[in-house]
Amino acid sequence: MSNEEIILTQEGLEQLEAELEDLKVVKRKELAARIKTAISYGDLKENSEYHSAKNDQSFMETRILILEKMLIKARVVKSIDVSTVNVGTVVKLNDIEFKEEIEYRIVGPAEADVHNNKISYESPLGKELMGKSVGDKISVTAPIGIIKYELLEIRAN
Repeated sequence: MSNEEIILTQEGLEQLEAELEDLKVVKRKELAARIKTAISYGDLKENSEYHSAKNDQSFMETRILILEKMLIKARVVKSIDVSTVNVGTVVKLNDIEFKEEIEYRIVGPAEADVHNNKISYESPLGKELMGKSVGDKISVTAPIGIIKYELLEIRAN
């Protein structure tokens, strides 16, 4: 992970803090119990439950370290200027070709979630949107070709 700051919304910060708390308080205890149970089965060389639990523990501890580093480098976006697209703004776009409207919240990479319409400012669409104003038209290269949008609205939430 680089030394660059991690830009987050307040909601994103709270989600990362909650995930870290859950991993440290709940998941660690659950994995310790799984490992203890697996050890009770005997021979550890061929104990698949033990190896699975140890593997899960390794992934969890790595995630804890990543979250801790992210939170140390976190910078929360406090005030949101809605005159142009910035981290934390919600944008309403019109897909010019298909005449469909869609909304996205612009967030930092750590909290991007396309299924919940949260896109990173570092994504191709996010990069094109940053700094744009209502009425601007943008083009984004996607696997299916070039998609053209018109920026219809920018709001804080």
